[in-house]
Amino acid sequence: MRRERFFDISFHAANYIFFALFTLCCIYPFYYILINSVSDPVLAAKGVYLLPKGFNLTVYREMLSREAITISFGVSLSRAVIGTIITVFSCALFSYIITKREMPLRKTVYRLVVVTLYLNAGLIPWYLTMRELGLKNNFMLYILPSVIAGFFIILMKTFIEQIPPALEEAAVMEGAGYFMIFTKIIIPVSLPIIATVTVFNAVNQWNSWMDNLFLVNDPRLQTLQLTLLNFLKQSEALANEATRQLMGNNQKNQQLISPQNVKMAITMIVTTPILFIYPFMQKYFVKGIMLGSIKG
Repeated sequence: MRRERFFDISFHAANYIFFALFTLCCIYPFYYILINSVSDPVLAAKGVYLLPKGFNLTVYREMLSREAITISFGVSLSRAVIGTIITVFSCALFSYIITKREMPLRKTVYRLVVVTLYLNAGLIPWYLTMRELGLKNNFMLYILPSVIAGFFIILMKTFIEQIPPALEEAAVMEGAGYFMIFTKIIIPVSLPIIATVTVFNAVNQWNSWMDNLFLVNDPRLQTLQLTLLNFLKQSEALANEATRQLMGNNQKNQQLISPQNVKMAITMIVTTPILFIYPFMQKYFVKGIMLGSIKG
């Protein structure tokens, strides 16, 4: 008995230690970037590992004061919010419709959607199609192509099929139509999978930049990812420019800005908004992804 208890305690202790180390490995890269971005550039050149050396927010002030970043942040935020709302609603409605047996060719339509996960026409046909549709230098480029997504359709359809038919039958007996059932019953019951899809799509929208690169020349429509990518490539030039401006303003006591500071600050600016989404959606995320991936 004592031997079994010893092995049980040893197993749990090893489990806790392993996952504690694993968690540390996941968190430390973000922590390392943060402490490097706020450290004194001169002191940070010798290495920063546990605590920031000095404290310097000049690089953040310089980056966030640039008009290009302000405009592109608004574009990316609008894209993520508007695109996610439209995509989630459209995919949920589409998924609900193809669960109805009375819909003509519903299996064929569903299979055509699934095929899009495996086949695509390639970059050049995609570019020509987007241009012919008038989506070049158009904000709708960020919204319309992702209105229907095959992966989200699969998750939502599987989840909706698990909802007890009695709920819909009771609503039909009360005189509710399809759209009323969808808005008053399906959506509230499907909140776990909706939250899951919302997280997936919001992250995709926030991180996307290839469509911006190929189809947008207007700087007023440039997303934050591409703007900061360009800044990242020019980090040394930006650091030198910001330093000259500070010295030109007679801020002799102001700490200088290094290319390393610029790179770290840019990384934090890009990742921080997404990091704030997960804590609020986490309670729905695991439940939604599990229920939406197993057919009952």
